[in-house]
Amino acid sequence: MKQNLAARLGGWSTRHRKTAIFGWLLFVVLIAVVGGASGMVEMTHSEEGAGDSVKAEKILEDAGLQTPASEMVMVRSPEPDGWQKVAGQLATDIAGTGEVEHLKPPVRSESGREGLITFDMKGDADSASDRVDPVMDLVDQAAKSHKELEVYQFGEASSATWLETVLGDDMKKAEFTAVPLALGILFVVFGAAVAALLPVILALTACIATFGALALISHQMHLTPTINSVMFLVGLAVGVDYCLFYLRRERDARAGGHDSATALRIAAATSGRTVLVSGFTVMVAMAGMFFSGLLLFKGFAVATIVVVFIAMLGSVTVLPAMLSWLGDRVNKGRLPFVGRRAQRRAAPPARPGVVTTLIRPVVGRPKVFAVLAAALLVVLGAPALGMKTEQLGLEKQFGKDAGIAVAFREITDTFPGGPSPAQVVMEGDVRSPRFTAAVADFKKQAAAAGEFGKDIEVSIHPDQGVAEIDVPLAGNGTDDASKRSLETLRDEVVPSTLADATDQVYVTGDLASSMDFNDQLKAGIVPVFVFIIAMTFLLMLVCFRSVPIALVSIVLNLLSVAAAYGVMVAVFQHGWGAGLLGMEKVGAIESWMPLFVLVILFGLSMDYHVFVVSRIREAHDRGRSTGAAIVEGIQATAGSISGAAAIMVAVFAVFAMLSMQDMQQMGVGLAVAVLLDATLVRMVLLPSVMALLGEKNWYLPRWLGWLPHFSHGEEPAAPVATHAAQPAGYPAAQQQTHPTAHGSYAAPGQVQDHGQDHGRPYDDGARRY
Repeated sequence: MKQNLAARLGGWSTRHRKTAIFGWLLFVVLIAVVGGASGMVEMTHSEEGAGDSVKAEKILEDAGLQTPASEMVMVRSPEPDGWQKVAGQLATDIAGTGEVEHLKPPVRSESGREGLITFDMKGDADSASDRVDPVMDLVDQAAKSHKELEVYQFGEASSATWLETVLGDDMKKAEFTAVPLALGILFVVFGAAVAALLPVILALTACIATFGALALISHQMHLTPTINSVMFLVGLAVGVDYCLFYLRRERDARAGGHDSATALRIAAATSGRTVLVSGFTVMVAMAGMFFSGLLLFKGFAVATIVVVFIAMLGSVTVLPAMLSWLGDRVNKGRLPFVGRRAQRRAAPPARPGVVTTLIRPVVGRPKVFAVLAAALLVVLGAPALGMKTEQLGLEKQFGKDAGIAVAFREITDTFPGGPSPAQVVMEGDVRSPRFTAAVADFKKQAAAAGEFGKDIEVSIHPDQGVAEIDVPLAGNGTDDASKRSLETLRDEVVPSTLADATDQVYVTGDLASSMDFNDQLKAGIVPVFVFIIAMTFLLMLVCFRSVPIALVSIVLNLLSVAAAYGVMVAVFQHGWGAGLLGMEKVGAIESWMPLFVLVILFGLSMDYHVFVVSRIREAHDRGRSTGAAIVEGIQATAGSISGAAAIMVAVFAVFAMLSMQDMQQMGVGLAVAVLLDATLVRMVLLPSVMALLGEKNWYLPRWLGWLPHFSHGEEPAAPVATHAAQPAGYPAAQQQTHPTAHGSYAAPGQVQDHGQDHGRPYDDGARRY
């Protein structure tokens, strides 16, 4: 019999254990070292955004012009002008660091109680955070020496330094919390230290290898460091899950009476194949982000595809080699009590267990349970209809009490316009009288509009044929007043004054970039959605040769995504239960979150779906009726899915406890979706819908009969039911051959008769399975 790819890979690995194990270690070390030595090349501002703001940044970049990192320091006194002496000395000290340029004398506020010092950091703006420490030290020293004054600093360099510290602390927290949590759950699932360590080790090595691979890839496709957080999140989740599925199947086969070699062949042919199908499905779903039109999401796609591929490769090659080498030593380090319970669960019960008891009513009354489960998911998803998205500012991102948010708020409220004004970038003959007249007309119309600040600055670069106009916006730089001001600038003032006097003219700046990014996201979500839906349908159709299964896969995934959206909106937009979770209501969802959550959930939920449906199809191919196959498939996968879901929920919950609002939203959304997907969807909605469809589950039109056939059953022959064949260390309760419905493994085409109606139709009234 021809083996599937997973079985061939597993067989090769067990025959060449040293090559597989040491080859993997060499691969991980080599790519990590080479990638680390090469370093990651980060994307530039002109690559990062979308729309007119990118075109403006591209003009400046091509001209060799770069906007410097600007900084602002505000000193406030109880009485008018009480700040002048300290602010003047501070400005002198800052200039003395030699790290700044374009430093302006302190500007007095309307109340007279505040003075604002503005300056730019010398050198490359992207690395300005490496040189801003002396300036920040002087500001801190002034604040400590003059308790009667309030001193605030905000700017690109100082905020980047603060952000790097926060993100570094958050990542350490995530790494040092998520890994022990995953390990603890695996201890409970397997009841043995060695078995629990294997999935974590393979997942971590896959992440380490991916870190190196991404650094190398970044030299061809520039990336952002934030993708490392996303990669680690996905890599740890899928890496542990794939190994868990594989390892559980091998242990179940051993408990069913097979010797070690046969158990490994069974695991490779069944769970190994499921891992390959699931992995490729996840990668295809992640590839949908390439259609977003944004380099940020293309980076997310590359990072997740690479880590899933490496984790999948390790699961079907290194894991079987490790299991073959360890043999019965995989059960070393058993935990007291927990280990015994885990082993008893591994042994198929003589009477119906909890899962069977729960699943039988679902299959017996499928219409009732399908309606109830679907209704609950729809109710949870209802708040998503009012979803509002935006790029969250500092105050919403880190909380109103965060130091950087307080500084930003105090400075922008006192000196409106925000630390980053809108920037009009022009290319053309900037020396011509026509251009000079157009700029003068621009200033007049801007002043007449009443929506801009007074300090409009013009910078002309005649050698490059480029000019820049900095225009302070109304409001604080992110609110509705600022957005209206930007729209007036883009739609009225610039077209009517500068368009005819220049070759190209575009508006950029922080707010402009944010709005362009949001517009591109809205336009990009449709092609991403269509691609994911179409590819998921095709993959499920080819894998299971069933149109209904392919359609059900999509509908169930959409319900999970809708529920995740609804919970995110309820908690973070409306504030329902946010206080109980230790989070803040921010009134909106981060703009990139809906697209990201859609892609990630569509990918990850296929793990469970493929795993469950494969076991159901496997039982059906052995001659079971659809109803009986559903019960057997759910019962056989419940333990693995519960453990896998617990790990994913734990990992995502860790991210929900981090500092940044977008990480909290991502963590809550993904954790809720995975929890619902593994329980309500896979244990209730999927079996009830499949029970309603009955034998129609396997419908395939005749004109699609050319699709390839994939075996969903195990390939080795049935075990010999003798005690001698059992591995040492397994409990006496396992020293027997068990019924097929509870875990024994017949050869393809064999139907073992254990007093059950394998070939008869499912009988609802008699409750026979």
